[in-house]
Amino acid sequence: MSRSGVAAPAAGSTTMQEIDDGVFAWVQAAGGWCVSNSGVLLQPDRVTLVDTVATVRRAQRLRETLARLTTAQPRLVVNTHFHGDHTFGNSVLAGPDAVVVTHELARSDIIHAGLGLTGMWPDVEWGDITLRPPDLTYRDTLTLHLGDRRVDLIHVGPAHTTGDTVVWLPRERVLFAGDVLTSGCTPFVLMGSVSGTLRAIDRLRALRPRVVVGGHGPVCGPEVLDETAGYLHWLTGIARDGIAAGLDPLAVAREIGPGPYGEWLDTERVVGNLHRAYSELRGEPEGAPLSVLAAFGEIVDYLGGRLPSCAA
Repeated sequence: MSRSGVAAPAAGSTTMQEIDDGVFAWVQAAGGWCVSNSGVLLQPDRVTLVDTVATVRRAQRLRETLARLTTAQPRLVVNTHFHGDHTFGNSVLAGPDAVVVTHELARSDIIHAGLGLTGMWPDVEWGDITLRPPDLTYRDTLTLHLGDRRVDLIHVGPAHTTGDTVVWLPRERVLFAGDVLTSGCTPFVLMGSVSGTLRAIDRLRALRPRVVVGGHGPVCGPEVLDETAGYLHWLTGIARDGIAAGLDPLAVAREIGPGPYGEWLDTERVVGNLHRAYSELRGEPEGAPLSVLAAFGEIVDYLGGRLPSCAA
């Protein structure tokens, strides 16, 4: 990718795209369940990573690619949220002298969730993962000074989860959004909030990002903000109609399908998203715990008795 524009990698490929001087996106083009992106910030003497992918093999591949860019080692790792496809590579990529940082809620969730994600897709070659919880947490915002580069960590949850961090480079106007924004991929707010994500989008739009690196999908521009908001408004509308008709979320999903978003990856997420929308329309608190296992059971039913595809 050139700094004047964004070019998506070929389908199925994995690429290191330079966004600005010393600012890179590690993009796994498949982009779906558990196939996540990472960010790389280079300094002469150190590397800062944003997220660390899902499997040992993928983390090793990222480490090998880094070695072709620099002899410096990762000294700081930011986890944007607790899901294993963004944290399981910590133990591979963060050495004993590295510091792993995340929001305080995300750290608690990383410890509580453990390696549970691997049990959902037992056929994936996860590798010998060692859970590496963060060393440092923050509550609202945290500013990092990486040489002359300022990096702001901003808590925007509940959105995708309750403990979401976005990583904002104000001089470069580059936003690493984690799974709050996923270009070309269906958002997933089962463990977060519909209304909270819409507030987060308003907050991120005010930053006026030039380039957005989502947690999944190709590097893109600020159009992903409006695209994601459009999906969530559509979701809220069909949820409101479903409640009025006395239908449960699975029934609505079967009746409506992905609607105008059928070209996005992982459209079956509408089932889990409807559960969250129903919860909020009934007045339950944003981010209130819902049964993830039950919702995934319904996603499996929606897909005709099979798990969603996971290419981790």
